[in-house]
Amino acid sequence: MDQNQHLSQTTEAQCSEKKKTRCCDKFKLFLAALSFAYICKTIGGSTMKSFITQIEKRFDISATLSGLIDGSFEIGNVFVIVFVSYFGSKLHRPKIIGIGCFIMGAGSVLTALPHFFMGYYRYSKETFINSSGNSTSSLSTCLINQALSINRTSLDSVEKGCGKEDGSHMWVYVLMGNVLRGIGEAPVVPLGVSYIDDFAKEGHSSLYVGGLSAVAMIGSIIGFTLGSLFAKLYVDIGYVDLSTIRITPNDSRWVGAWWLGFLLCGLLSFISSIPFFFLPSNINKPQKERETSISSHVFKTNEERNTTENLTSHGKNDTENVTGFFQSLKSILTNAPYVMLLFSTLVHFSSFIGSFTYIFKYLQQQYNQSASQINFLLGILALPTIATGLFLGGYIIKKFKLTLVGTAKFALYSSVMSWFFQLIYFALVCESKPVAGLTLTYDRNNPVASHIDVPFSYCNSDCNCDVNQWEPVCGNNGITYMSPCLAGCKSSSGNTKPIVFYSCSCVEVTGSQNKNYSAHLGECSRDDTCTRKFYIYVAVQVLNFFFFATGCTPCAMMIIKIVPPELKSLAVGFHALVIRTVGGILSPIYFGSLIDITCMKWFTNSCGARGSCRIYNSTLFGRVYLGLTSSLSFLALLFFIISIFSIKKKYQGKDINASENERKEMNETHL
Repeated sequence: MDQNQHLSQTTEAQCSEKKKTRCCDKFKLFLAALSFAYICKTIGGSTMKSFITQIEKRFDISATLSGLIDGSFEIGNVFVIVFVSYFGSKLHRPKIIGIGCFIMGAGSVLTALPHFFMGYYRYSKETFINSSGNSTSSLSTCLINQALSINRTSLDSVEKGCGKEDGSHMWVYVLMGNVLRGIGEAPVVPLGVSYIDDFAKEGHSSLYVGGLSAVAMIGSIIGFTLGSLFAKLYVDIGYVDLSTIRITPNDSRWVGAWWLGFLLCGLLSFISSIPFFFLPSNINKPQKERETSISSHVFKTNEERNTTENLTSHGKNDTENVTGFFQSLKSILTNAPYVMLLFSTLVHFSSFIGSFTYIFKYLQQQYNQSASQINFLLGILALPTIATGLFLGGYIIKKFKLTLVGTAKFALYSSVMSWFFQLIYFALVCESKPVAGLTLTYDRNNPVASHIDVPFSYCNSDCNCDVNQWEPVCGNNGITYMSPCLAGCKSSSGNTKPIVFYSCSCVEVTGSQNKNYSAHLGECSRDDTCTRKFYIYVAVQVLNFFFFATGCTPCAMMIIKIVPPELKSLAVGFHALVIRTVGGILSPIYFGSLIDITCMKWFTNSCGARGSCRIYNSTLFGRVYLGLTSSLSFLALLFFIISIFSIKKKYQGKDINASENERKEMNETHL
C-alpha cells in the first residue's frame, strides 16, 4: 500500500514537472515571438525616417506634406491604442498581437505599392523612359531654336491633361499605409508587456521588458543600416538600364529604392504574426504559485471578503466608474508638479521628434551628404548612444538612491547639457552655396537681393532657357548653375559618364588663357571647411543624444512618483497620449512648414504645379531648423525648473519617504 502511494506521488510529481516545463516553453516561445515583433516594428519606424526625404522627392510634395505623412503613424496608433489596451486584455492577447503584426505588414506593403503604379521616375523635365526601359534625354544646352521645343512640350502636356499625370496624388497611399502601420503596432507593446507581467516568474517581468527595449534598439540599427544600403540603389532598379542614368547618389534629385525597405518590413511583419496564432491565451502558473493563491483565498478574512464584495458592486455601477475616472483625471490635472512636467516633456519631445524627422534633409542640404551616408552614421553612432544613455540614467538613479528632488535635478542637468550642445550647432552652419540665378547674378559679378525672377545676363540672354528647369551643373569656376542652358553651354559629351558641357559662356574663369570654359553635371561640392564642420557636427550630435537619453529615464521615473500610487497607470497613460498626439503628430508638420519657407528653387511640373524643393538657402535653413529646436528645448527647461520648485514646495521634508518608496518600487524604473 505504501509502495502504491509512493508511486502515485512520484507520478504526480513527474506530471507536475512536465506541466511546468511545457508552461515554461510556451512562455519562452511567446517571448521570442514578441522580441521578433519588436524588431519588426522598429525596423518599420526607422525605415520611414530614413526615406521620408526621398519619398518627398519621389512624389514631388512639400516638407509640410512629408511631415504629415510621417506623423500619420501616430494618428493611427493613438486612434486605437485606448480601445486595444482596454478590450485587448479581455480577449486572446497573443492572437490580438498576431493580428496587429499582420496589419502592420499590410500597412508597410501598402506604403510601397504606389511605386508599381506610378511609372518611372523622371528626375528632370528632359528625362523620358522609352518602351525598352532605357532612359533618354535631350540635354538643354544653349540653342537658339530651343524655344520651339519648349513650346511644343507645353502644348503636348496641355493636350494630355495635367490632372492625369502619373503619381499626382499617390502620396495619399503612403499616408494611408503609415496610418495602417500605426494601427497594427498599437497592441504589440501594451498587450505584450501585460502578458509578460502575468506569466513571468516573480520579479522577472522588469528584466524581460528591459530586454525587449534593448532588442527594439537593435531593430532600429538594422533599419537604418538597410536604409543606407537601399539608398544607394536607384529607385527604378530592375526596370531601367542603370547605365543611362545621369545622376549619382550625391545628386539632390537622386531617389533610392525606398520601396524595397517597406516591402521587406511587410514581409518580416507577416512572418512575425504567425507564432502568436498558436500560443495559448493563458499559461498555467506553476503548482507552487497556484497553491499559494488557493491558500490565500481559503484563509481570507471576513473583512477582506466584505471589501471584495464592495469593490465588485462598485465595479458594476457604470455611472460611478465614469465619475471615478473623471475625478482621477481631475486629480492629476490639478497636480502642479505633474502638469509642469507634462508641459516640459511635451515640448522637449516635440523638439526631438521634429528635428529627428528632418535631420536627413538638414545634413543633405547643409553638408552635401548623401542619404546612404547619413543612414549609416545614425545607425552606427546615434542609436547605440541613445541606448547607452537610457541605461545609464536608470543605473545612476538606482546606484546613488536619488530622492525625488535629486532625480529631478539629475534630469535638469542632463537637459541643460543637451541644450548646450544644441547651441554649438549654430557655429557649424555652412554658408549657402553660390548658385547663379539664386544667390548670384548669372555673370557672377554681384549677389542678388532675392532669388525670385533674377534677370538673364549677356552670357545666356539669347539661349531661350527654361527658368523652371533644374538640371544643375558645376562650372570649373566653382559656381553651380541651374541648367547647362543657363550656364551658356553650347555642346556636351553626350550620355557618356561623366557628362561634361563645353563652351559655357557664363563660366568664365578670371585669368585663364583657355577660352573653352566647361561644366560637369551635378552641383558643386562643399569646400574643405564645411566638410570639417560636418565631422565636428557628428561628434557634437553623439554627445547631444547621450545627454538627452540620460535625462529620459529620470523624467519617466518622476511621472510615477509625483502622483498617488493608485493613479500611476492613468498618469503614465495620459502623459503618453498627450505627447504622442501633440508632439508626434503636430511637430513634423510645423517643422516642415517652416523649412519650406527657406526653399529657393521649387520643382514645377509640366502643368506649372509646385512639387518638392530642389535646393534650400542652407544658411537660413540652418537658422530656422536649429533655432526652432533650441527654442523648444529652452522652453522645456523653463517648464522643468518650475516643476522642480513645485515638487520642492509639495514634498518639502518628505525626501526620505520618497527615497524609501523608490527603493520599494525600484522595478518601476524600467517603465
